Amino acid sequence: MQHRIGLIEDDPIIGEALSERLEFEGFACDWYRDGRTARRGLGQRRYSVVVSDINLPEISGESLFSDLLAGGQPMPPFIFITGYGAIDQAVRLLKLGAHDYVTKPFNVGELITKIRGLCERMPTLNESEATLGISAGMRQIEALLPRLAASRSAVLISGESGAGKEEVARALHRAGDPDGKAPFIAVNCGAIPENLIESELFGHDKGAFTGADRERRGVFEQADGGTLFLDEIGEMPPTMQVKLLRAIQDRAIVHVGGATRRQVDIRLVCATHHDLKAMVEQGRFREDLYYRIHVVHLHVPPLRERQEDILWLAARLLDAHAARGEARRSLSPEAERAMVRYPWPGNVRELAHCLERACVLSLTPQLRAEDLFGAATSANPSSESLRQNLSEHLQDCERAYIRGALAECDGRITDTAALLGISRKNLWEKMRKLGIAETA
Repeated sequence: MQHRIGLIEDDPIIGEALSERLEFEGFACDWYRDGRTARRGLGQRRYSVVVSDINLPEISGESLFSDLLAGGQPMPPFIFITGYGAIDQAVRLLKLGAHDYVTKPFNVGELITKIRGLCERMPTLNESEATLGISAGMRQIEALLPRLAASRSAVLISGESGAGKEEVARALHRAGDPDGKAPFIAVNCGAIPENLIESELFGHDKGAFTGADRERRGVFEQADGGTLFLDEIGEMPPTMQVKLLRAIQDRAIVHVGGATRRQVDIRLVCATHHDLKAMVEQGRFREDLYYRIHVVHLHVPPLRERQEDILWLAARLLDAHAARGEARRSLSPEAERAMVRYPWPGNVRELAHCLERACVLSLTPQLRAEDLFGAATSANPSSESLRQNLSEHLQDCERAYIRGALAECDGRITDTAALLGISRKNLWEKMRKLGIAETA
């Protein structure tokens, strides 16, 4: 695996020269033109080293570095580029934890030597060790799981529908139960009728209501000694939120129709695709319950923001398909490019269904782009795109097209501009306008 370098430089001449030199030296390089796009990119990808100019538009290199430090997330070594007049600023950054700095005009060969030395002391990314994904966002979540597993604190997982929130919850459960003996109980709060949700959560005694012909344990008791995963907690009816809060606080429940308090020992993990903080402000979710379940917050990025995971997930899903005794399938290069370009509005769930459908319908061992998306997919607007106005839809199409061209050319600006038939300056302007500088 290549070491990946994050380059943050707003000067197009220096940025172009450095990114091409890094790639010539055998590194993968992502070039960011400003601090805002760099901050997004550093949260989505794992880098061996980051090389950053101090003077950047909107957000300075120093402010960016300080913000990342305040976030408390693992950071790669930073090398800063500065002019002679800002050496005191560079020294201040070294005291904060930056690795090194170079002053303009700098010797590119010496900078490459510094980068290579840092990379040699770091392990390359071993994809076989990852269980949630190989993107920076999923790696950071995975790195936190052992600490969370030891704490037994309540965890709230947020993210779009289908992004993989339950898989994160299961990974947390496995981290705390390596022997696999403790129960993991998952329940979707939005899928239970309101008149049955109390019984589903806390259980009921025989005769508690019509049809209750025997005692039944609820999910709190079923998860005793293990993990209770409450998916779509934002769908919990207001009347049940009070009772849920009491059960979480006391770690005890009472059956519907009963009077006996029953102690439960659970790890509570909740998930939602809603903005619970906004729901609290709107009076739709109890503030005290919000803070009770929000001790630790994990956000699962949507699949479109962690493109590195797309083909990694596809390979795992195809391996699982073959492990069930079905014919082994692979992806053609064209299919791989189409998968990376596609925005995946349904996230990992849509990816899994797409591959399953293609495996069932395809007559060849190698899946093509048409097997995955159909011949007319790109020509027909989806229901999602029809909700956008024309300008937004055209911007989305242009953004996807440029990202595909960048992937085709491995991020090289000169080659990408030639492929698109535009100048490098025009390409830079389009990327800045469309917010895709991080993919360069």
